[in-house]
Amino acid sequence: MAIKISELFIRDKKAKKGLLAFEWVAIGYLLFTLLMMLILWDKLVAPGEMLKGRAQFLLVTLACWAIYYLWPCKLTIFFRVLAQMAFLGWWYPDTYEMNRALPNLDHVFAGWEQSLFGYQPSLLFAQKVPYGWFSELMCLGYVSYFPLMLITYLYYFFKRYQEFQMTAFVMLSSFFAYYVVFVLLPVTGPQFYYLAVGTEKIAEGIFPNLGDWFLTHSERMAAPGWTDGFFYHLLDLTHDAGERPTAAFPSSHVGVTTVVMLLALRTRSKGLSFTILPFYILMCLSTVYIYAHYAIDAIAGLMTGILLYFALKALWHRLP
Repeated sequence: MAIKISELFIRDKKAKKGLLAFEWVAIGYLLFTLLMMLILWDKLVAPGEMLKGRAQFLLVTLACWAIYYLWPCKLTIFFRVLAQMAFLGWWYPDTYEMNRALPNLDHVFAGWEQSLFGYQPSLLFAQKVPYGWFSELMCLGYVSYFPLMLITYLYYFFKRYQEFQMTAFVMLSSFFAYYVVFVLLPVTGPQFYYLAVGTEKIAEGIFPNLGDWFLTHSERMAAPGWTDGFFYHLLDLTHDAGERPTAAFPSSHVGVTTVVMLLALRTRSKGLSFTILPFYILMCLSTVYIYAHYAIDAIAGLMTGILLYFALKALWHRLP
């Protein structure tokens, strides 16, 4: 069911009074992190600031609900989803505040990578394809992450509104599922681990256990490629703004973009699907190319993305 601009402000006569499913998922994640904060309290660097951020999240969520309660319509529903999307950028680095209190596991994952491939794909990928145009494509793919989600949201909102909340539930729940893993599984990825160890040792297959190194260190390697490229600079800006030594396994970039790709295919819209597809392929490759992930992270992201899509879609249909 496509909607017109004029329909955005029409009051919904069957408005739901309480919080929506995707908001309950976000609050569930908040409660999970509060429990983790309680367990790790003595090791947290700034627990007061973390609590403040959670209070702000609750205020914004309740404010969006109140606005919808006063004027229940499609536009206020849209902004309730948009608010939760905006907070994803805050929740991501927040995972680092907890998992850095746990022993780092990069030596385990780098070892698995070496056992599987016989080398480190992330270390060699850029060396084997050292072209400026290819670097720009990789950077473009990586920074298309949130735009791809927004495009999919907008398509469902305007073209398939009856499934819009399902889309929001599946996509946001996928994020929070990955964030739970990131909190509990402290893996930083090549851009942090390789720098801490030294690429010479990594190339020799030496993967030392760094223990709590990332409790106090967050330096990362610069991405490889054409450093004067437009998308390279855009990637650098996004990394400076929000990247932390966290969230490597599985790759949520690959996982969530897999969910987005499947949601696009579900619409049977060739325009949407063929718009998403090339960026999806670039995303799967770029996470390894720019040192963000081990290859096994990308593979796990693909597999878990497919699993989450079908599991969450089935769960949606069981919700009251």
